[in-house]
Amino acid sequence: MAEDNDHIITVRIVTPDGVVYDHHARLLVVNAIDGELGIMANHEPINAPMKIAEVRVARIYGPPHEKHISLNGRFKEFSNNVASIVADSAERQRNIDLSRAQRAKERAEKAIAAANAKHDTDQVKRASVALQRAVNRIQVKQK
Repeated sequence: MAEDNDHIITVRIVTPDGVVYDHHARLLVVNAIDGELGIMANHEPINAPMKIAEVRVARIYGPPHEKHISLNGRFKEFSNNVASIVADSAERQRNIDLSRAQRAKERAEKAIAAANAKHDTDQVKRASVALQRAVNRIQVKQK
């Protein structure tokens, strides 16, 4: 059962590898640098930098359900009922390899420990980002 077009938005998530998600929705929830944003149809235009976090999309077809996407964000733009998210990487919940994400988390934790021992703040920052990405992927997969 489709809803009235006045209550529909289009959600597109694009990475350097191509389109990861392109569907209609009732609601999009993203995590911008300044906090969580919920976007519905006819929302005012907005641009926001994104952080590494989950994106939730309430689809319009079938029984109410949400899709979960792990996002290594860049920015989101919303206008004319189209939400465009440009990301360094994004992975749908169903496509996340949990054991791979757990191994990435372990590697990042070891890299942080090694970098801290060497007082290498740049490496600590890079490894911390890798850890955030791995933890986000694990959390999204376990929803």
